[in-house]
Amino acid sequence: MAPTVEGGDAALLPEFPRGPLDAYRARASFSWKELALFTEGEDMLRFKKTIFSALENDPLFARSPGADLSLEKYRELNFLRCKRIFEYDFLSVEDMFKSPLKVPALIQCLGMYDCSLAVKYLLHTLVFGSAVYSSGSERHLSYIQKIFSMEIFGCFALTELSHGSNTKAIRTTAHYDPATKEFIIHSPDFEAAKFWVGNMGKTATHAVVFAKLHVPGDQCHGLHPFIVQIRDPKTLLPMPGVMVGDMGKKLGQNGLDNGFAMFHKVRVPRQSLLNRMGDVTPEGTYVSPFKDVRQRFGVSLGGLSSGRVSILSLAVVNLKLAMAIALRFSATRRQFGPTEEEEIAVLEYPMQQFRLLPYLAAAYALDHFSKSLFLDLVELQRGLASGDRSARQAELGREIHALASAGKPLASWTAQQGIQECREACGGHGYLAMNRLGVLRDDNDPNCTYEGDNNVLLQQTSNYLLGLLAHRVQDGACFRSPLKSVDFLDAYPSILDQKFEVSSVADCLDSAVALAAYKWLVCYLLRETYQKLNQEKRSGSSDFEARNNCQPINRSSEVLGCESLGCTDGQGHHCGHSGCSLLTHGSDASALLGFPQVALAFPRGWGGNGEWVVIGLGKCFGSHTWTGLSFVFWEATGKKQPVIKRLVMPGTWFRVIPALSRLSALEQSPAPPLSRGQLLGAVGLLDVSVGAVNTLGCSAPALTIAMGRLRP
Repeated sequence: MAPTVEGGDAALLPEFPRGPLDAYRARASFSWKELALFTEGEDMLRFKKTIFSALENDPLFARSPGADLSLEKYRELNFLRCKRIFEYDFLSVEDMFKSPLKVPALIQCLGMYDCSLAVKYLLHTLVFGSAVYSSGSERHLSYIQKIFSMEIFGCFALTELSHGSNTKAIRTTAHYDPATKEFIIHSPDFEAAKFWVGNMGKTATHAVVFAKLHVPGDQCHGLHPFIVQIRDPKTLLPMPGVMVGDMGKKLGQNGLDNGFAMFHKVRVPRQSLLNRMGDVTPEGTYVSPFKDVRQRFGVSLGGLSSGRVSILSLAVVNLKLAMAIALRFSATRRQFGPTEEEEIAVLEYPMQQFRLLPYLAAAYALDHFSKSLFLDLVELQRGLASGDRSARQAELGREIHALASAGKPLASWTAQQGIQECREACGGHGYLAMNRLGVLRDDNDPNCTYEGDNNVLLQQTSNYLLGLLAHRVQDGACFRSPLKSVDFLDAYPSILDQKFEVSSVADCLDSAVALAAYKWLVCYLLRETYQKLNQEKRSGSSDFEARNNCQPINRSSEVLGCESLGCTDGQGHHCGHSGCSLLTHGSDASALLGFPQVALAFPRGWGGNGEWVVIGLGKCFGSHTWTGLSFVFWEATGKKQPVIKRLVMPGTWFRVIPALSRLSALEQSPAPPLSRGQLLGAVGLLDVSVGAVNTLGCSAPALTIAMGRLRP
């Protein structure tokens, strides 16, 4: 077991070594130690220090700069390192229940060392282990101890070669044989092979295998999880009837052995069924506490939320690392200056700040949200383990599923774009392999795909929101959820009637303004999508066709906007803007929003007295775009060029384009002369239309799309 770090603040948070960053650290307006204690807490800091100290002093974790390990060697080393983590016993089962936040803390520490190691560990403990714990019963508790002693090594086998997102179409079968009291696990053909399963390629000995359960009479009861041994723990040779192999080299995370498996009439004991949602008696009768088939199906896939919440945390780690690298480089790299003899750090340039600081703000906000959502997930799993089948428990599961399904895309996409911006912000030096930015980018990339493709996941959250609105319209039901993430929608009609009443720049910096803007936007997009969906159905489209036709227009924006509201406000509810009160204390207004992916805008009529407002300028046209937050007011004078009344960011010029129903090309207009480093932007108002969005090439669908580029 690793020794715990003792001592006071000096041992816990030692001073940084002397170096080129000293000047910037001396100018800080706050104590970095106090910030660390505030955001983490002393116990958590000691826990992380214990982990880092153990890894730092262990030769097994020593790095060899410039050494390219073979694929086989890298995976072998990664498994040995994972085994050593369990030997250190950083986190016992008892500690997990006592201090749940130590679980994501450990994963984040491992992710900072090597993402492949973190994913390997979490797939074994959080995904495989949580599936056994939350889907199994007392008869499966013996597996939990074996998981943490590494007597067995696990994986989560849901995805198949021909089906991933469409889990209901999974084709692996499990037929019950009452004569032997066994299930027969079978892959009918190659397309039913379990595919892309992490840990399965080389090291997993057991898998939670999802298969369609059949009882005598060929009656199918849908997808159920089973514990299946796939390898001998001593030899790692495949078990009889199991064909298992490795996927090969990937674009990133090559320390993780993703694999495939096929089952040819593999017999497993009746007790292998993880039976919390349904069981089979020795005689072959199916029994379940859930009468609703859809509810039972949702419970069976509950383990997916664990994986998605963990991925959210890993994406935050990748973004944190990239920001630390890019900001430290920017503080030491000097280019140009007021005189030929004096050069200044590139971090002093507003453009470098505009490129990096919004992602720094996002890292803090997403870090807080990931921790909060993890605690909610723990609450859900404890309820499942205690047999809680109340209406609140069921609703909590649906809400966490919706939050995780939107949180993973928000975090992984933000990290993806942030890492790329950091890479480019470091110039040519950012392209060197030794700075880790390329590795971070490649290791983060699968976060956008596994445990659910991001675009598909957004539709699941959208369906959740649309379902709530339908209940409100049809039955008059109130918007209520256990975590209060959607409670603000209870004021849905009145929110849409609100007018913009801010009259000064100081008022714009109030976090309540951005919060109100997000609420309005979510309500607007939700109403538009609901009306569009019903219009499609009235025109004769099937439910599938109607939802499909609505996807490209509003639904992704609706979900991303709502998810940005899905972090904690001052009252501890999931209905406020993430970390907003903390971020607004800075002098840079671009830090207020923190989510460059989400653009906010308001069409004709929302702004009072004929004024329109654009909030949260979205990211378009690659990396040379202004991303941040600004408020632009102008009067609808009817002239070709509306009058700009106020800009939050001093020294920033905008070229304004009047309202258009569609925009096929940017209208050119004279612009004032710009000095070095100033930004030339353009703001265009347009109706939501696929044609307009595609023409503009914007990655963030929004009611208003704002573009900006540095002038040559």
